[in-house]
Amino acid sequence: MLSKHLLVAWAFFDLCLMGAGILSLVLSFVWQEDNLLRNLTYSTFDLNIGRILGIVLLATSLLSVFLIILRGKRPLVIVNWLLLLDAVAILSVATFIWMYTLHERINYHAVFGRQSNATKIKVQDVLQCCGYFNATDEVAFGGNFCPDQAAAIVANSFCVTPIVAFADSVLNNVFSTVYGFMAIVIGLFLSTMCIMKKRQEAERFERIDAKQGGRGLV
Repeated sequence: MLSKHLLVAWAFFDLCLMGAGILSLVLSFVWQEDNLLRNLTYSTFDLNIGRILGIVLLATSLLSVFLIILRGKRPLVIVNWLLLLDAVAILSVATFIWMYTLHERINYHAVFGRQSNATKIKVQDVLQCCGYFNATDEVAFGGNFCPDQAAAIVANSFCVTPIVAFADSVLNNVFSTVYGFMAIVIGLFLSTMCIMKKRQEAERFERIDAKQGGRGLV
């Protein structure tokens, strides 16, 4: 007979995994809304990866509920294989984001350079800067803060610092949260292993009991 505490622990971690999947899905759609600095920070590729991770975690959570009610060892083995795949996905996504933050100044130079002049002008007005590394680097003239080259030189304020500061804060929170999903996966994996062990013990005693003609061990 499985301990109620063990089943509660397993259910808790499974609900947490479901919550992690929902969180990834919801934020991937919410962050797609029009927001100047956020759209500069994330690409469509990044948001699609977030959706895929959310679907994977949510699918694992729902499948594990179905598999846990089945008898035998094999369904639990499948659950743990799914959790191992989740762990690989989580570590891959979080590490990709973390590695991107190691070279943010250069990476966002390329991102800023790909923007249209209209978008650059909006960014420059919001952040009150002209150009990326200097007043002539990827600068777009227009708007209120940087209407021409003379204003750019006088301003002596460049976009690299505020862009990287915003992106660094957001991305650090994202990869820390995604790495945190690993605690949920590990907890659910260990809970499943414990249930598997308890079921093996119960099956062993049932076989012993059957050999004794159903009289029990005493």
